Amino acid sequence: MTLVDCHCHAGHGDGLSHPSESFADIGRYCRRAKTAGITHTVLFGALGTDYTAVNREVARIVAEGRGRFAGFVFLNPVGDRGQVRQIVEMAVSQWGFRGIKVHWRNGRLTQEIVEAAAAFRLPVLYDPLGELATVEVAARQYPQVPFIIPHLGTFGDDWGQQVAMIDKLRRFPNLFVDSSGVRYFDLLIDVIKWAGPSKLLFGSDGPFLHPGVELAKIRLLNLQPDAFDMVTRRNILRLLGPLPGRRLQRAA
Repeated sequence: MTLVDCHCHAGHGDGLSHPSESFADIGRYCRRAKTAGITHTVLFGALGTDYTAVNREVARIVAEGRGRFAGFVFLNPVGDRGQVRQIVEMAVSQWGFRGIKVHWRNGRLTQEIVEAAAAFRLPVLYDPLGELATVEVAARQYPQVPFIIPHLGTFGDDWGQQVAMIDKLRRFPNLFVDSSGVRYFDLLIDVIKWAGPSKLLFGSDGPFLHPGVELAKIRLLNLQPDAFDMVTRRNILRLLGPLPGRRLQRAA
């Protein structure tokens, strides 16, 4: 069975204030993922400020994975201003990256980034830490761009913002959420109930969170086989499109 984790970090960052800024141990993640039965993983770098070396390291890990990984290019909305399109073009043409990652600590999502995503037909995984106004405007202004919002909108366990994110899922066809780090389990049930299984993607936020624990939450939803396959495989593969390698193919 193919199981795809849509949210994992790998490699070195340039900070020391939090583990997510220092080192994301992909070896530790892979051992845990294998035990959990996860077969493929979307990778992006550790959180930082300058992602030049970070993205290069992820590209090497993806290449060495031989089809095990799909890479997303990490962008800094402030630090990369004026050169986003060139960075994305290189990541796609040279490394085969299949998406864009942006984190609120580096700044809000920008038109420059979303227009690059539209030009190269890439999904954007954007962590807004509950600041959903930007999500609303981006989804409305760029309906052709798929947006994956991790942690159901916030890693800060803000129940109200996560409820509000479910409403946005219902209103915008191009909005999706991943399940990583969602502590209010009933909200995952509500995503399935009100927005449908096509809007939820399994993600672990590994290696900082245990992929087996995060996958267990999806299993505990007791989804029908087709819905489980959508959440753990088909939804993310529809957004990524065809990928190189023999093992990770586009969803039927």
